Amino acid sequence: MKLTETLEDFYTIKVNGMPENLKKEIGHFNVFKLDDFVGSICKPFPYTQKDFYKISLIIGKNKVHYADKISVIEDQALFFANPQIPYNWEQVDENQTGFFCIFTDAFFSQYGNLKEYPLFQPGGNPIVPISMELAESLKTVYLRMFDEINSDYAFKYDVLRNLVFEIIHLALKTQTVTTSLYSKSNATIRISSLFLELLERQFPIESITQQVNFRWPSEYASQLNVHVNHLNKALKETTGKTTSQIISERIVQEAMILLKQTNWNINEIAWCLGFEELSHFINFFKKNVQVSPKNYRLTEIV
Repeated sequence: MKLTETLEDFYTIKVNGMPENLKKEIGHFNVFKLDDFVGSICKPFPYTQKDFYKISLIIGKNKVHYADKISVIEDQALFFANPQIPYNWEQVDENQTGFFCIFTDAFFSQYGNLKEYPLFQPGGNPIVPISMELAESLKTVYLRMFDEINSDYAFKYDVLRNLVFEIIHLALKTQTVTTSLYSKSNATIRISSLFLELLERQFPIESITQQVNFRWPSEYASQLNVHVNHLNKALKETTGKTTSQIISERIVQEAMILLKQTNWNINEIAWCLGFEELSHFINFFKKNVQVSPKNYRLTEIV
């Protein structure tokens, strides 16, 4: 069974088409009508983790399978999915409508920390029942997303980020999120959360004199006072990925940002990201992005 649905899986299986430069983007965002993914045309995907965030406005009766819980949406609700927790949802009634947007963590680089919001935290409540009046207001927000993403406005992605935050804050104002899906004694969730927090603390890199403190799984395990095998097992259970995979993905994300948004030379960027040898950084980047750092810097920002 496949543990994680990637963006590539989503577009291949659900959309039958892959956006250009998906691999080379610093961050990805897109918005869809839920109507196009339900009913007889729906292509089911098994209960898995996804490597992207998703905010859905669901109108119609559904069951949401999230972590080890099953919640029933009777009328309409917002559903906030994050890459740390496996989920799936199934329609109960034939009449379904709504919208959803998907985005990567990198899309919000330097625009706030999504992980600080209870809706996206491993112990938070991701399902927010809403009134029909609020659902109508949220429809307007999603329709604005369609208008923006199809426009030629130079700063449209800043507008889209603001619209995502608008949905988040509407949800938080509607319902105080206090329900925990997990017991506080769940050490696996706790270790995973602490690891992700420790990883994110090292970013963003804002100076050529700043270097990441930890590059290897053993270093993180030492900081968390656990055996590296225990850390790896916890992360596999909660994210479907190994410790090395998660570290590498975050290093690649920061490398892409620095290559596009600074004029630092590649050797400086390599050092900041913990590579003592430039050749090691070049090989690492090419393995993950399929182009060299130099050629990536020369490509247009999408």
